[in-house]
Amino acid sequence: EEYDVVVRFPRAFREDLSNIESMKLINLRGEAIPMSVVAYVEQGAGLGSITRIDRRRTVTVSADIEAGSLGQEVLDDVRETMASFTLPAGYTVEYTGENEDTEETEAFLSRAFVAAVLLITLVLVAQFNSILQPFIIVSSVVLSLAGVFLGLFVFDMPFGILMTGIGVISLAGVVVNNAIVLIDFINQMRDLGHSVEEAVVEAGITRFRPVMLTAITTILGLVPMALGISFDFREFHWTFGGESSQWWGSMAVAVIFGLAFATILTLVVVPVLYTFTASLTEIVTSTEESPQPSEVSAK
Repeated sequence: EEYDVVVRFPRAFREDLSNIESMKLINLRGEAIPMSVVAYVEQGAGLGSITRIDRRRTVTVSADIEAGSLGQEVLDDVRETMASFTLPAGYTVEYTGENEDTEETEAFLSRAFVAAVLLITLVLVAQFNSILQPFIIVSSVVLSLAGVFLGLFVFDMPFGILMTGIGVISLAGVVVNNAIVLIDFINQMRDLGHSVEEAVVEAGITRFRPVMLTAITTILGLVPMALGISFDFREFHWTFGGESSQWWGSMAVAVIFGLAFATILTLVVVPVLYTFTASLTEIVTSTEESPQPSEVSAK
């Protein structure tokens, strides 16, 4: 528990200011020196309280933004204004509050995204017993980012560090599922003796429906959240907009456009990359297994 501790002089010193001048101070040599030798007492106006952060005197300036304005845009304007402001010696400006929370959230989500991709890659490497195929699957995550930025551009939404970042991380787990379905079926067809081209074409035809159904059902489920449509079960009526839609809207838009964009490209890019890597592997294998020319000596 924390308790506020107030330290003050005895009553005699507080009632008569002249007693302060006769107060003894101990210097570095251990000598007692009257305060009147090194300082003087002057009455005047002073601060009612002094705020310190990390033992430094601090003045906090805060403000609310207008409705419809973005905090990051306002902060950029403040930084641009303060860039030409000359501070006195010993003074510095630090941007804390919501900006500090945003930077911490951004750092956390960046680490979480990298950790998620690495864990997915490790699981895929163990599952497929291959290194190239997991990287083909993870490439679909990179493709989904293009769809995320496209959706935010179409809806004129900022890249919210918190909700959009959560959408990107959750999108990574959904997108790789489509690529896994394709590559797993291709491997099954090749185990049955089909060529790479036949296996890729058959996988594209057979797995087209489940891949599209997975994407469509997810997208349709998030459309009301992206449009801000909800149902009030207390009043039994539909509501449009509101604060919750502004909070969850960017995440829904990121998942919808990212999943739609990645699904279309996954049906094209993943088979192409698989065919390329399979051809490259066959070339390397045939080169290693080719017999070396024997030396024949003639007499």
